[in-house]
Amino acid sequence: MAREVRHADGDRDDRGDRKQDGQLHFRRALARGETRMRWWLPDAGSTFAGPIDTLFLAILIITGIALVIVEVGLVTFVIRYRARPGRKAFYTHGSTRAEVIWTAIPAVTMVALGLISNHYWVLIKDKKSVPPNAYHLGVHAKQFEWQVTYPGPDGKLGTADDFTVRNQLHVIVNQPFAVELSSEDVVHSFFVPEWRLKQDAVPGMQITAWFEATKTGEFELGCAELCGMGHYKMRARVFVHTPDEYKAWVAQQVAGGSE
Repeated sequence: MAREVRHADGDRDDRGDRKQDGQLHFRRALARGETRMRWWLPDAGSTFAGPIDTLFLAILIITGIALVIVEVGLVTFVIRYRARPGRKAFYTHGSTRAEVIWTAIPAVTMVALGLISNHYWVLIKDKKSVPPNAYHLGVHAKQFEWQVTYPGPDGKLGTADDFTVRNQLHVIVNQPFAVELSSEDVVHSFFVPEWRLKQDAVPGMQITAWFEATKTGEFELGCAELCGMGHYKMRARVFVHTPDEYKAWVAQQVAGGSE
């Protein structure tokens, strides 16, 4: 049975500490002139973030071109063929050839995008796609926190030496991880923007999601599903370590971090 770690590695969950941290970061941002809004996605931090960004950009460009064509055509027809005194309406059946063309082009485009999207959907979402060397973690969502269960010294999840940490996710860079998602109460959503990974946690279900982080550092795990009045504070810190750093952190928790 997993042991709960209440204050692992500087866990600062109380509201006062978070408020002080936020004020400190804001002051630093002002000092550096970095208060401008981020207008694009955060820097990619996982193996499949790059392909997802490429697909996202392709869809944005295609739909943007379609928007311009449609709106320019609409405005042109509204102005050029507007009602005028003494002008009679002109009726036409249309062009079968033109109708086939403007139907075929979007249809082929949508099918192509669908096939490409399905490839990455299977790669990310299908449980069979989880690499065999992936580390397994348990992530349990509840109002309003994340409980992450790690395997102990035996390296196996679901055994007596497991330990649980609140609102902290620790992983290794360039190492696949699979998280077994579950929810205690309502639908939550596991979301790390830098990894381009979002997966709902549904009550009564255990859902597997996997990733491989490519950048060390500290990031944020947020709940992307409105889950109640405390939704705004359902956040966890994500730490991407080197292998040695991760081993040292696990050893620290096993040695003295549990109740």
